[in-house]
Amino acid sequence: AQNLEKSAAWLAEVEKMKGVEKTESGLLYRIDRAGDESVKPTAEDKVKVDYEGKLSDGFVFDSSYERGEAIEFPLRGVIRGWTEGLQLVGKGGQITLWIPADLAYGPRGGGSIGPNEALEFKVELHDVIVAEPVVEEPAEEVTEE
Repeated sequence: AQNLEKSAAWLAEVEKMKGVEKTESGLLYRIDRAGDESVKPTAEDKVKVDYEGKLSDGFVFDSSYERGEAIEFPLRGVIRGWTEGLQLVGKGGQITLWIPADLAYGPRGGGSIGPNEALEFKVELHDVIVAEPVVEEPAEEVTEE
């Protein structure tokens, strides 16, 4: 409950910052560099990104920059705040996401992320690997003999 209150207060302050927008779900974001607006990922695509994740106190809990290697993953395979947020920026762009706990790890938390903790991510979208369309094969006819 304490983390939930702290996160809500932090997000209320972030929301007042210049250039910060809010989606219907409560995700806060700022487009730092738009990138190629004609190439935005969908939830079905894979993305290749560099990112840095912080807690509200500024503690960096994860960073591909520190590892020196971008990461590639299906956009549906991450927290909801990432899935929603990365669809707002184009290939080559950079976005900062402030993710409420219910769009992140929720009441269970995870690793160095406490329960009900809001998160901040700076994400650079290097590439979008478009999902292959699913082609329905026609069913074979079954003939009775």
